Amino acid sequence: MAECTSLQFVSPFAFEAMQKVDVVRLASLSDPELRLLLPCLVRMALCAPADQSQSWAQDKKLILRLLSGVEAVNSIVALLSVDFHALEQDASKEQQLRHKLGGGSGESILVSQLQHGLTLEFEHSDSPRRLRLVLSELLAIMNKVSESSGEFFFKSSELFESPVYLEEAADVLCILQAELPSLLPIVDVAEALLHVRNGAWFLCLLVANVPDSFNEVCRGLIKNGERQDEESLGGRRRTDALRFLCKMNPSQALKVRGMVVEECHLPGLGVALTLDHTKNEASEDGVSDLVCFVSGLLLGTNAKVRTWFGTFIRNGQQRKRETSSSVLWQMRRQLLLELMGILPTVRSTRIVEEADVEMEPNVSVYSGLKEEHVVKASALLRLYCALMGIAGLKPTEEEAEQLLQLMTSRPPATPAGVRFVSLSFCMLLAFSTLVSTPEQEQLMVVWLSWMIKEEAYFESTSGVSASFGEMLLLVAMYFHSNQLSAIIDLVCSTLGMKIVIKPSSLSRMKTIFTQEIFTEQVVTAHAVRVPVTSNLSANITGFLPIHCIYQLLRSRSFTKHKVSIKDWIYRQLCETSTPLHPQLLPLIDVYINSILTPASKSNPEATNQPVTEQEILSIFQGGDNIRLHQRFSITAQLLVLYYILSYEEALLANTKTLAAMQRKPKSYSSSLMDQIPIKFLIRQAQGLQQELGGLHSALLRLLATNYPHLCIVDDWICEEEITGTDALLRRMLLTNNAKNHSPKQLQEAFSAVPVSHTQVMQILEHLTLLSASELIPYAEVLTSNMNQLLNSGVPRRILQTVNKLWMVLNTVMPRRLWVMTVNALQPSIKFVRQQKYTQNDLMIDPLIVLRCDQRVHRCPPLMDITLHMLNGYLLASKAYLSAHLKETAEQDRPSQNNTIGLVGQTDGPEVTREELKNALLAAQDSAAVQILLEICLPTEEEKAKGVNPDSLLRNEEDNLLCNLREVQCLICCLLHQMYIADPNIAKLVHFQGYPCELLPLTVAGIPSMHICLDFIPELIAQPELEKQIFAIQLLSHLCIQYALPKSLSVARLAVNVMGTLLTVLTQAKRYAFFMPTLPSLVSFCRAFPPLYEDIMSLLIQIGQVCASDVATQTRDIDPIITRLQQIKEKPSGWSGICKDPSYKNGSGDTGSMDPDVQLCHCIESTIIEIINMSVSGI
Repeated sequence: MAECTSLQFVSPFAFEAMQKVDVVRLASLSDPELRLLLPCLVRMALCAPADQSQSWAQDKKLILRLLSGVEAVNSIVALLSVDFHALEQDASKEQQLRHKLGGGSGESILVSQLQHGLTLEFEHSDSPRRLRLVLSELLAIMNKVSESSGEFFFKSSELFESPVYLEEAADVLCILQAELPSLLPIVDVAEALLHVRNGAWFLCLLVANVPDSFNEVCRGLIKNGERQDEESLGGRRRTDALRFLCKMNPSQALKVRGMVVEECHLPGLGVALTLDHTKNEASEDGVSDLVCFVSGLLLGTNAKVRTWFGTFIRNGQQRKRETSSSVLWQMRRQLLLELMGILPTVRSTRIVEEADVEMEPNVSVYSGLKEEHVVKASALLRLYCALMGIAGLKPTEEEAEQLLQLMTSRPPATPAGVRFVSLSFCMLLAFSTLVSTPEQEQLMVVWLSWMIKEEAYFESTSGVSASFGEMLLLVAMYFHSNQLSAIIDLVCSTLGMKIVIKPSSLSRMKTIFTQEIFTEQVVTAHAVRVPVTSNLSANITGFLPIHCIYQLLRSRSFTKHKVSIKDWIYRQLCETSTPLHPQLLPLIDVYINSILTPASKSNPEATNQPVTEQEILSIFQGGDNIRLHQRFSITAQLLVLYYILSYEEALLANTKTLAAMQRKPKSYSSSLMDQIPIKFLIRQAQGLQQELGGLHSALLRLLATNYPHLCIVDDWICEEEITGTDALLRRMLLTNNAKNHSPKQLQEAFSAVPVSHTQVMQILEHLTLLSASELIPYAEVLTSNMNQLLNSGVPRRILQTVNKLWMVLNTVMPRRLWVMTVNALQPSIKFVRQQKYTQNDLMIDPLIVLRCDQRVHRCPPLMDITLHMLNGYLLASKAYLSAHLKETAEQDRPSQNNTIGLVGQTDGPEVTREELKNALLAAQDSAAVQILLEICLPTEEEKAKGVNPDSLLRNEEDNLLCNLREVQCLICCLLHQMYIADPNIAKLVHFQGYPCELLPLTVAGIPSMHICLDFIPELIAQPELEKQIFAIQLLSHLCIQYALPKSLSVARLAVNVMGTLLTVLTQAKRYAFFMPTLPSLVSFCRAFPPLYEDIMSLLIQIGQVCASDVATQTRDIDPIITRLQQIKEKPSGWSGICKDPSYKNGSGDTGSMDPDVQLCHCIESTIIEIINMSVSGI
């Protein structure tokens, strides 16, 4: 608004005085300044105030005294004397008329019969008519604004353009708005004033006389403004008006700027206000407000704001080059001045010495940044990156030259200097167009060479681990491997913004890096010499040596150039701490791959060397028996464990590939694995899951695959109990006495067990308060004395406490504990030297666990330990055999391929080996089950004491509380787990068979026995008579336990099979089959009454067959047959006969030993028992 430049605006001093009603400051104003504020002051002096205090009365007197000498006050007083109510009514009628007749109607109720122009009418009119003239003109403009639909127009009005009457018109405007606020909302009036000449001046006077409306007016103007203000005349006028308002009230300028960003309107206004603020509060050393504001818009998280401001930059560039009136031009000029302000042109002597003698004089001049300017220079670089990369700013030649000078300047060796160099380097990569001439390219090459030379000095002086040297090395490796997208990602992450970089723009930089600065051999040799990062963790951000080594390992540069990297990786793994750095696990994975897979088929030996066993053992000092050495952090130990497990898994997975290349990398020995406290480390990792990232889950996966015996569910549940709230309570009860008991004292207490149990009990109870790791020194003493606990007279409490301590130790050192326990529980045979088993022996033959002292079988606490070990070693044996199969799968392949010429026959041996392994495992599991079932049977001594196998399930107190019963429960629990894990074991065991005395125990004690219903039909169909008998007996117990529809169908099948066998069996086989199976028919009837008729018919049929076989003999069997027919016809009369022992024992015909006769008596007893059962059931 150039037309307003000659007019006098309200000063910030005067506006602040009005805002605070500071009468003293108002009195100090000059007459011209005071003239602008008269409407508000006159209203304050004349209108009745709401404040009735004495202080305001005094201030009001001062205002009256101030106004008494001003001539214009009289005209304003006359304006306030008008009837505003009538005026408002006429204005409302005029608005209705205009709305009815259209905005272009010339009729007016407020003003009629204009003889001359508005200016002359205004001059000759009295106060009421002046009010009507201004109100009519203002309403006409406001009406046109409302009908313009956002399109800007300029209204020519004599009333607002005549310089003679501007002040009087302004007085009338202010009085009208103050007296008619509902008719003339101040925001609408402000919007209308933008469309007339001198509108900004009128607006400032209006707001100055109503200072409380400042924020409301500014927000309304911004909200109604254009998204891009410099694109239209209306936008520029709106921006100028708001700038005048903010100059009048500079304290609110930044708040208005915030409204601009919030609404995403008038970007030029935001920049203009920032420029005004920067000029008023310029700071030489700190980052200017302009840099902060524009950086915040382009680099903030609000994508809408970023797009809005980027459009402002692009549109500003598309217009023709404008003069200094363009806000964008002013912004660029200010930024360039700030950039040039921190670029000293001082020649450094050190730089001259480093520069080549042959270089041009103008090229050798480098600027040395002052330390106080480094942060500002970094902020300017990021801002220019955002302007060019996000907003699409195209730098001028002058801007490009100054930017290049800044980027190639040499900062001091401080953390901020390291950051500045990294930003400059990434900006060179992102905007290679800044380097356009050969001189500039040479300047860049010299600066990059300086970076390489000074990298170590910067890192040692600044104390920053992540220096720009690693970034240079990483970029060089990416260029060599042509990973341009990785370079782009690196640049974007360093700059902290996502910008579009074309890979083609990096071609020249790639040539410079790969041919002039960093050849691949130089990169590889330099990387090995880079020191490892001390205490590497996720807290150390930026680009580190580990990133460079990772990329070189991926590209196989070390193996190509025969550079050993093993020692560097080992040292870096040892120098780690929590939280885990995310690059460590990928580094280990790619390192393992470089060990096993050659870089090329032509050179199969081009691989890296694995970490040696001695180096690994040096990290795990002492293994399980003592607490881990504190020299290495838990992170280093877990990473090395991850390396070993991953290496072994990868070695097995690549067995075929390695065999085809005739390579056999060395596997780590089992003795090494035995010395690593795997379970202890896993427990430590479980408590550090948040700090270890994905390492804990990766270790669990490897453990479940290679060491399933360390992932038993019961162990995890036990660990939850040990590490839960109960453990904390136990620690609170921990006394000094418990801590003072040494393993030697425990050994002495065990030695005194035959005499006294008190001391060992006391020490064991104290040991239960210790944590698992604190119990490790006592493990050997506990296990070696277990054999003594098998002697008679040892209290049950001691046995249970030992079991409890063993389970706690099992959570931290299971493998070594199991070996010690198995060796300790061997049977003590005089004159026979006990064999010391190893971990490998027990994995090959898990049944060694059951070859323990026979007394263990009747000691439930120790039997529980034995069963736990057996389950673990069965799982370990499966993993061991699977791994052994993979290791040796290709041993016979060359000879097989030579001898077998048929296509498709080469896989035959492998399939056979897999089948043999499965058969061995099945035999191993079934043997363990059979041995356990045999343990459940009473011994000869127990039988002599009156323990009856048939009464094991009766609710007799003697049976329920005996050791045998407890051992049976433990064994049934393990068998249930085994059957659920692999139902084929249950099928195999039952096809093998076991003593029928155990059927009541197994069916009732093993919940998963119902799966036997699936294969009983197949078992009945076996040709062996013994298996058929066992199947029917098993089915009879299952029917009682599981009276299901499936059981009914299988039972009906069994009855039909028995009827069929009756017709085909010989006399001897008939006796051998039916004598043990007839009692099963009683169970069928008890479980399923619908089978009563079929079973009775079968029994009569069996009796008739037997009678026919003995009919020709001297003994007459007819009386028995007659009784059987009577029983079938009238069962109620025989219901109590089963109580007569003569019938049960067959006393009437006991003199005959004929099988058929005995079978007939058995049939008779069975029928009577069924009848009695059915009658008693009714």
